[in-house]
This record gives sequence, C-alpha cells and structure tokens, in this order.
Amino acid sequence: MKRFAQLFRELDQTTKTNSKLRALVDYFKDAPDQDKMWTIALFSHRRPRRTVNTTLLRLWAAEHAQVPEWLFNESYSMVGDLAETISLITPKATLQSNQSLSYWIEYIQNLKDVDEEEKKRKILNAWEQLSTDEIFLLNKLITGGFRIGVSQKMTAKALAKVLQIEESAVAHRMMGNWTPDTISFDELFRSENTLDDISKPYPFYLAYALEGDVESLQSPNDWIAERKWDGIRGQLIYRKGEIFIWSRGEELVSDKYPELQVLQHFLPEGVVLDGEIMPFKDGKPLSFYALQKRIGRKAVSKKTMNEIPVVFRSYDILEYQGKDIRTEPIKVRRPFLEQVISETNQPTILQISQMVDFHTWEDLKRIRSTSRQHHCEGIMLKNKLSTYEAGRKRGSWWKWKIDPLVIDAVMIYAQRGHGRRASLYTDFTFGVWKGEQLIPFTKAYSGLTDAEFMEINRFIRSNTLERYGPVCVVKPELVFEIAFEGINASNRHKSGVALRFPRMKRWRKNKPKQEANTLDDLKAMLDQYG
Repeated sequence: MKRFAQLFRELDQTTKTNSKLRALVDYFKDAPDQDKMWTIALFSHRRPRRTVNTTLLRLWAAEHAQVPEWLFNESYSMVGDLAETISLITPKATLQSNQSLSYWIEYIQNLKDVDEEEKKRKILNAWEQLSTDEIFLLNKLITGGFRIGVSQKMTAKALAKVLQIEESAVAHRMMGNWTPDTISFDELFRSENTLDDISKPYPFYLAYALEGDVESLQSPNDWIAERKWDGIRGQLIYRKGEIFIWSRGEELVSDKYPELQVLQHFLPEGVVLDGEIMPFKDGKPLSFYALQKRIGRKAVSKKTMNEIPVVFRSYDILEYQGKDIRTEPIKVRRPFLEQVISETNQPTILQISQMVDFHTWEDLKRIRSTSRQHHCEGIMLKNKLSTYEAGRKRGSWWKWKIDPLVIDAVMIYAQRGHGRRASLYTDFTFGVWKGEQLIPFTKAYSGLTDAEFMEINRFIRSNTLERYGPVCVVKPELVFEIAFEGINASNRHKSGVALRFPRMKRWRKNKPKQEANTLDDLKAMLDQYG
C-alpha cells in the first residue's frame, strides 16, 4: 500500500506526461503482480464494490477523532471530499502496516457480509495502522470514489514498455469484462489465448475537436465526412453466435438494449462494428434526453422499448470474417461495412452512417449549418487513408461541432465545489425571467477562469441573502452567458426544460440583470430545437 500511495503522490503532483509515464513504468517494474492487476483495474475504472456506507464512515471517523459530529460536518464542507476529511482528522497511526494494495482491497471486499459492529472494528483497525495518504486511498476504495488523472492509453504505454510488447496489444488486452479476481497478470498479458475471449472489444479511436479553420486540412478530396450523431458510442460484436455490446466506458451493456439481440440471426460471423446507439422512432432520431431515460434502468421494460426504441448506427467496421482489419485504411474498411449492413438488412435496428457528399469546404460549411435540422451535433471528418487507432490521436479524425446554443441568465444560488475547489463557490444555479420572477432552469460549474471564480466568490460572500445548508441564496445581480448543446422538455424541472452540457461561456459584466433572457425565450428555443 505504501508503494501505491507513493505512485499516487507522484502522479497527483505533476501534470507532465513524461513524469507520469516514468512513475508508472517504475511502479510496474517493481510491484507484485496482483498489485499491478489492481492498479490497472483502478486506472481503467474497475473499482471494488462499495461495502460500507458513507454515513457510517462519517460517524465512526468523528467518534475516532473525538470531535462532535457538527464539527466533522463543517470540516467536510470546507474540505469538500469525505475520504480526505477522514484522513486529515484521523489521529496519527499507532501501528505500522507493510501490507500490499491487493491485501487491503481484499480486506475491504471481505466487509461485505459482516455485521455493522464488525465493520466498524475492521475499519478502525485499518485507520490505526495506515499513514494519512494510505487512509485517504483506502477510504476512496471503500466509497468507490477513486479517481486518478491517468488515461488508459498512458497506462497501456507504461505496461508496453515494461512488457516489451506493442502498445496496441496491451490496450486490447486491457479491454473486456475481467477483474483481478478472475484473471492473473500472466493470463491477461502473457497468455497466447487471452484474446480468444469472444466478447472482447477493441480500444476505441477518438477524434479531436476541430477548432481552427477547416481549410487547414488542405484538400477536401483527402477526406470523407459524415454527420456527428448524438448517442452513446459503442461496439457491437457478433462472434460464435452471440451479440455483445460495449460502451466507450468499457461497460458491457448488452442487457440494456435487448432489441439488438435479434441481429444474431442476420449478421455474418466474426464482425465488430463501431458506431452510435441512438434513440430512433418514426424514421428520425430522438433526443439524447430520451435515451437517458433508458440508460439508468437496470431492466428495460417492453413499454420503455416501445416508447424509446434504439438503433445501432454504424460508421466503421473493425473486424470482418473474424479478422482484425483496423490497420486497413478507412477507404478499404468502408466497403466491408456497407456490404455487412446491406446484407444484414435490418434497418429498424442496424443502420449505416451515410457519408456526406461535398466537393469544397464551402459546401461542407453549408451542410454543417443544417446539423440541428438533422438531429446531430455537427460533422465528423476522417482522412481516407486513416487506420483505426487506439485512443485520442491528432491528425486523422476530427469532430467539427456546430456552435452551441446560448442564453443570458442570472445567478441566483451558489454552492462550494469539491476537491481542490472545496474552499470556493463554483457550482452555480441560474434563472431566467418569468414576469418579475427569476425561475431556476440550470446549473453550471465550468467555463470561467480561476481569476473570475475568485472575483465571483468575493461578490457571493458580500451578497449572500440566505443559506440552506451548503447552498447560498445570492443577490440576483450577476449575468452570465450560458452555452449548451441541446434543449428538451422536462417535467422534473420547475422551468419545464432541461439543457444538455450547460456551461458558463462568459460573464456579462456590463449587462444589467433586467436584460437577461426570459422563460419564453427558452421555450421558443425548445420549439425550434427540442
């Protein structure tokens, strides 16, 4: 655990890619294999299941530190992170432990079936022999809140250096439905048979946002274009008579989209398609807001499937006739994709993302301007010679999104952030006018500079009207331009609308609050774009 805590500190204290890579390489060279496995699992979002509820942790920590519960809660409010608050308030360890990361993960996993008193005894025993950093990490693992600023691509790169095998092979082996409890390090990375898992997806290739002029891409003849659809990125796998569907977050989601299982009767053997899971009804895409109603459900009813049917809209093929074809250029892969979709002939659940016909960049600009009418987010551009790579790489694939929708709103509530922002108010609620009243309609916490956040905090501290727990009611004076990707009707919000990806685009310092937009303006946007 000490070695893992050291790695965490080294990664957390630098933003330099090379420094992080060196730290990972050094760790993977020395760590026991089971610790390596858990580190890889944690860095690829495979966390242990939660075995202790956070309310109990707070009570036990306050009691152990001999502080009143109100003081602990005030400290928590200021720190903004439960695991960190407990690590800071816990008395210094009287014992020492040299146990490994995998030991402590097994320790907390074994708390699942014990009674509350035994859980408390075990947790206090752990706190009494770990350092502050180790307690912080243990608490993160217990609560399921472990996060680290390391991409799976960087983890794969470090492992590739240690194992002296291709990075792409490591990235592929890291994919799939495994845990450190079900497979060993040797089986995952050194076995010849590990890629035989018929459900295993490929690492996703991700595009960069095109922020400059499209003319910088040189000749339009070198590129293919298609619309950028707004759904859930996924891979649809058909091998040995079974359908598997993976999300980009490496979650096996086959059960969430049961209507796609019928494709096992029509797809050719040994096919992996890359595409978008989209809500689709009456010949057109539904909003992403509709899809969200399905995402969070453990079981999908027939009623939900009828109301919000989905389609897999494919734009690439990664495996054909059981052969990995990612190293073929897209101009070669595309005909295979067209053939598979055509022969499968199930347009209600499997479609192809049509290429956009254009000859000049001006043509494509005009097509892009109609994106919202086609229920999409903009244009995808792919070089005709591009292979299917792993992770986000600059140069061959670009997403050229349309400009966001914007509306001017008044800040009415403020709440402290979390982590390094715990001492600042950074989470704001905004309102628009309905007559003489400001109606709350969205929250936002990103888009401003650190200097702007500091200035806004000075205003909040001098202009707080009321407090409701951690939330401040702020004097309604500050106006902000709120940018967002989409708008939908919502009966869960007082305003009757819900925004997609809201953020603060700019602080309208010279705009009086009376000139902020109205609820009628939002509803007009809903009529036009919802």
